[in-house]
Amino acid sequence: MRTHHTAALLAAAAALTTLTACNPQASTDPKPATPGPAAPGTASPSGPAPAAKTATLPDLVGKGLQTAQDEAQAAGFYALKSHDALGRDRLQALDRNWKVCSQSPAPGRVGTGATVDFGAVKLEETCPATDAPAPKPAGSTMPDFVGQGMKAVRAALPGNASITVKDAVQSRMVLQESNWKVCTQNPAAGAALNGQPVAFTVAKTEETCP
Repeated sequence: MRTHHTAALLAAAAALTTLTACNPQASTDPKPATPGPAAPGTASPSGPAPAAKTATLPDLVGKGLQTAQDEAQAAGFYALKSHDALGRDRLQALDRNWKVCSQSPAPGRVGTGATVDFGAVKLEETCPATDAPAPKPAGSTMPDFVGQGMKAVRAALPGNASITVKDAVQSRMVLQESNWKVCTQNPAAGAALNGQPVAFTVAKTEETCP
């Protein structure tokens, strides 16, 4: 009888050992830690972060605006914009009618994610030595707007301003303000601007103010 009990105990122990080996949860060994994702801008466990892609931005000054945009895209730059280099806030609605006077960034190796900004004028116009800035937004004092484009001037005034615009040369209707410049203004430059009506006389950009 004693031999029978001993054999039974040995068989039970062997079965328990087999079950423990087949069940990974029965192991008391700690699991190896899994590395988390690398923080932005730091090297990942598998190696350093990839460098930003760069390409050569061509010199596009002097080219037609449409051509400049096409060549910039061909070089790998797709974030493109343009502005009126004369500071008159005109839209470049038909790019083929404009030419490039300036570009930013300058030609050379540039990150392809950069925004390329072209300063442009119409084909028949002369590029300025430097881009003319648009008027700054008016505050509590009336700026000096004489000589500046009427469209840009209107954009610099508060949106609720009451504005009157009249032709200083003839009795023409001022329909497209981007083609007109300020000859006189009321209130005068330096006067307090506190919501009173604002009046301008204007002439076509190529005309001389009377």
